[in-house]
Amino acid sequence: MGRFLANRIVSMLITLLLIITITFLLMHAIPGGPFTREKALPPAVIKALEAKYKLDQPLWKQYVDYLGGIARLELGPSFQKVGVTVNDLIREGFPVSARVGGLSVLVVVALGIPMGMISALKQNKWQDQTVRFIATLGITIPSFVIGTLIIYIFSAKLGWLPSFGLKTPKHYIGPVIALSGYSLSFVARLTRSSMLEVLQQDYIRTARAKGLSEFVVIAKHALRNALIPVVTYIGPLIATILTGSFVTERIFAIPGMGKHFVESVGNRDYTVLMGMTVFYALFLVIMVLVVDLLYGLIDPRIKVEE
Repeated sequence: MGRFLANRIVSMLITLLLIITITFLLMHAIPGGPFTREKALPPAVIKALEAKYKLDQPLWKQYVDYLGGIARLELGPSFQKVGVTVNDLIREGFPVSARVGGLSVLVVVALGIPMGMISALKQNKWQDQTVRFIATLGITIPSFVIGTLIIYIFSAKLGWLPSFGLKTPKHYIGPVIALSGYSLSFVARLTRSSMLEVLQQDYIRTARAKGLSEFVVIAKHALRNALIPVVTYIGPLIATILTGSFVTERIFAIPGMGKHFVESVGNRDYTVLMGMTVFYALFLVIMVLVVDLLYGLIDPRIKVEE
């Protein structure tokens, strides 16, 4: 286990370094700069701003300084918001995005997996057809369409749900539904296909031939093995959803990380854009490691050494 974790941590660090390097180079390769305006600033002002933020230094020196800041967990200042750092924006936005994203993940797991199981166990029956119909709708309809329909029908027309913000529990209903629609449908379909495959395996027939109850066969033998591809998908999904959705947060006016990311793109705020990307990448590689460790708990046949 120690060797496995050490190898994975080294691999994670290399992956993060590559992501940081590529993001840094791409940001500096984009035409224009963080102080580019429709009405051009005087050259003296631009020169002073670049000197203040050390953008007048050679590219390699900026890169080394940026790596040093990341090593100290300092992602730098925002070029557009005076006195605000990227760390401040993450501390402000991440808890908001994490609350909405966390509820969405719970909905995906609590509904998606049972729906997929029911669909597989009732193959070609009305339950299966209903789940497949719902899953098809959820996958084909984009989240911004779902969010817009929720606001139009349940907020504007019926007045049942608030249309923006997160002040009360009712404010979370619309964003959570819009954010979890696609993932819930995908997990349901993935669970269904995985369960159907597992139910055809020889060890399932053997378990039934031994006289085990259908509940034990499904819960102990079939479901655990069917969950492996589902866990593989849910791990990265958690990192993606918890760090903010650009579209959903924009539609429901949620002050999360997605809002800051969109603003940084429009404002060419390099440090914010790079900081958000690095934060997401770190979260993602950690979740991938967690998924690898969960494999051994779900299926004892999978060893860490493998």
